[in-house]
Amino acid sequence: MFQALADENINILMISTSEIKISCVIQDKYAELAVRVLHDAFELDKGSEV
Repeated sequence: MFQALADENINILMISTSEIKISCVIQDKYAELAVRVLHDAFELDKGSEV
């Protein structure tokens, strides 16, 4: 996640972690780009194969 955001020059302002999730705060103007970048990085467009 961090590398994918860094590759697009999206600066992480704050990071919070727990046992089951990672959250980060970025500038609002990068929100849509960040979602697209992470969607691609984690290949979320590929359906699950059973």
